Amino acid sequence: MKFQRQAKILELIDRFEIETQEELTDHLRAFGYNTTQATVSRDIKELRLIKSLSAETGKYKYTVAAGGTADSFTTRLRNIFRECVTEIAAAQNMVVIKTLPGLGQAAAMAIDAMRATDVVGTLGGDDTVFAVMRDNESAERFCQQAQDILK
Repeated sequence: MKFQRQAKILELIDRFEIETQEELTDHLRAFGYNTTQATVSRDIKELRLIKSLSAETGKYKYTVAAGGTADSFTTRLRNIFRECVTEIAAAQNMVVIKTLPGLGQAAAMAIDAMRATDVVGTLGGDDTVFAVMRDNESAERFCQQAQDILK
């Protein structure tokens, strides 16, 4: 449940400009996560989220920290990927990734954060991710790498 909640937090801060822990808690509750502000505070710390100035509104919002915390964040995303992915298959130069319900976008975000050079782009739905690769060999190689992460 923790990994699912944290994956949802990453998805929410990517989709919405969230300023406060209370606002984040409200968003989580709207998606069925019965959580407290204290739990959200711990999640923010574990995910190493920071507040940055929004170019759109001029207000501060939660974002993923860059720089020195990148390795820790990547490790966290790999854990989220491991917890939410149920199936991976290559189809020519595309990779189809099945996830637990509601975690497709979190898995897509994890793939994007891995910065794999062969990944052209991802599209995350509710429980499915499509990853477009440069070629068929790249898709097969990515499937193998993803399977290794799941072990």
